[in-house]
Amino acid sequence: QVQLVESGGGSVQAGGSLTLSCAASGYTSRHIKLCMGWFRQTRPGPRKEREGVAATYIGHVDTYYADSVKGRFTLSQDNDKNTVYLEMNSLKPEDTAIYYCAANPYGGSWFFLGGYTYWGQGTQVTVSS
Repeated sequence: QVQLVESGGGSVQAGGSLTLSCAASGYTSRHIKLCMGWFRQTRPGPRKEREGVAATYIGHVDTYYADSVKGRFTLSQDNDKNTVYLEMNSLKPEDTAIYYCAANPYGGSWFFLGGYTYWGQGTQVTVSS
């Protein structure tokens, strides 16, 4: 069982920056290729309404970004800490959402919701104009 704990949300003015963290525990060698993704949702609701933002594989350098955040958001990881970071720059009011970290042990396309078995509790990001 993989547990995910997010932190780093908050309020910021447009053009500002925030960095979200996602600490993973319970990750074992069984999870040979664990994909870590960030999703967002403008309000609490069904998981299927979550929008993929960025994703990467633990221990790998490949990353994938939604077009809406490309060039503004950067995904990185600290393997010693089992933590994935989402650095968000040039934030816009339309980035306001609840941001969720998720883990996919099954593969598939980067933002395939069906593969993301483990989810964090979510952290609110609010960008004011």
